[in-house]
Amino acid sequence: MKKIITASVAALLGLAGCVGVTPVPPQEVTHTSALIVWKTPQMKYADMGFIEDDGSTLKVEIYSSGTALMRLNVGRSQICMSTFECLGKAEFNRRALSGDYPPAIIENIFRGKPLYGGEGLVRNGNGFTQKIVHATHEIEYSVDGQTIDFMDIRNNIHIKVTKI
Repeated sequence: MKKIITASVAALLGLAGCVGVTPVPPQEVTHTSALIVWKTPQMKYADMGFIEDDGSTLKVEIYSSGTALMRLNVGRSQICMSTFECLGKAEFNRRALSGDYPPAIIENIFRGKPLYGGEGLVRNGNGFTQKIVHATHEIEYSVDGQTIDFMDIRNNIHIKVTKI
């Protein structure tokens, strides 16, 4: 009887494998220590922090003396920051950065990806630079190896990440 039950279970598991269920591979999560500078007219932070990125969610934390000064969680449609409630990306930009920025700008900066669809992009050895001048902002952005540096001269915004 035990052999019959074992054979039946094995057959059912074998059939279940044919149904087309494909296991989903786990997403790779990167954890990065960094010196993070966040200067806007509303907030100023410059200290050690951590960046966690699983490809769909980005978490940034800045610490001073072991205490979290700022937490930023960027999801698919909203951004939560320790100084604000969760906001849609466009509203977050309006309140914390510039309302004229595209919704995904903050995650592209922390991931070191080109901004504005690669406008003004110049590739160099370890990365790229961009100079983007629009009516409401003047951006100088560079990504090279361990450093990401975003400056909007007109709006007095500077975000810099130096990976450790």
